[in-house]
Amino acid sequence: METAINELNMLSEPTYIAARMVAATIEAHFARHLASARLQGTSNLAHEPQAPVIEAIIDVTFWASLRKEEGHAPKISLALLPPAQASQPLIFGNRIRLTPNNLTKLAPAVESPGIHLGVWFENDELYVWGTTLAIPGICFVLEVVEPGLLVVKHSRTDGFGKFVNIAVLTGDEIKIIDEQNTGLLSCPALYDSLLGMPLPFADGSVNIMVELAASMRAHGRGGLVLIVPDNSNEWEKSIIHPISYPVIPAFAGITKLMKKEHGERSKTDWQEALLRAVDIVGGFTAVDGATIINREYELLAFGAKIARSGLSLPVDQIITTEPVVDGTPTPMHPGQNGGTRHLAAAQFIYDQRDAIALVASQDGRFTIFAWSPKLEMVHAHRIDILLL
Repeated sequence: METAINELNMLSEPTYIAARMVAATIEAHFARHLASARLQGTSNLAHEPQAPVIEAIIDVTFWASLRKEEGHAPKISLALLPPAQASQPLIFGNRIRLTPNNLTKLAPAVESPGIHLGVWFENDELYVWGTTLAIPGICFVLEVVEPGLLVVKHSRTDGFGKFVNIAVLTGDEIKIIDEQNTGLLSCPALYDSLLGMPLPFADGSVNIMVELAASMRAHGRGGLVLIVPDNSNEWEKSIIHPISYPVIPAFAGITKLMKKEHGERSKTDWQEALLRAVDIVGGFTAVDGATIINREYELLAFGAKIARSGLSLPVDQIITTEPVVDGTPTPMHPGQNGGTRHLAAAQFIYDQRDAIALVASQDGRFTIFAWSPKLEMVHAHRIDILLL
């Protein structure tokens, strides 16, 4: 099968240059992660995508993203797998050739989250065979977020939680996710919190910060979360009292679920319960002010107002990074990084250096703030590229 894919010669020559530039890198990513999953004994894995197929799918989908159907830009998710690998697929009576026009026509039927157009190949031609809700582990997925903005991602091996982003293409701009988080080595607190964020999890583990970030972005109103230590109330010096909405006793829905044994975590009801608990906390971030949780993910308060600590100075410089290959740290004034929430988060971390802050903007940007002992300044790490 792999030989057939390698020799696949698409009928039309791709014309989106970024597709050709990124295809080999994406092929190598899938080869590496699928090989690792097989060594761990993981079953139900996707077929390994090859560069010519990756290039052709990205090319067709990019041009489709620039079209409109009855005035609406397409939002599509394509998954590369044969019908036999899908669970309870909807199969079309006729194969539909993978072309920009056909994708644009199909887009209105598959805009709901979680529905993928199934794509496969035969006789030197890529085609759409139907739709599916379930896909195998580490399956190639290409999503159209908006015109000209594509995200290459894959499913996790346990089928739970947000997909793993690999690359983001915006016109001629290519961003490859930095899996090793090399830009975070100067900030141990942030590195530890994000450890493994872009990677699939084969052991039933889950990164609550990723799921909470996705929940915060979903309501579209923006939000601010402060993650404070469990064993100290020092953070209260940077909050205006009385707090408008304290939670007494603290809401421990996430905490209790995360203390379950790994065997329990593979069950669908546990996964659904965890996502509901995360969404409860994420929902309160839409309320004006900061939502406060501790490192055990217990909800302590929401709607809190941040104030500069009495003995502190205004924060005047931060360092910003993004989890992309060859990314460059950029120093800037915190006011250049965003609006009121970003400035408040930067000041809180400057004053409370053992805390972490998550900020979601209404425009979809997402930034995590932590103190960098090495640089002796606030570190702002933009992770929206991981959440698309």
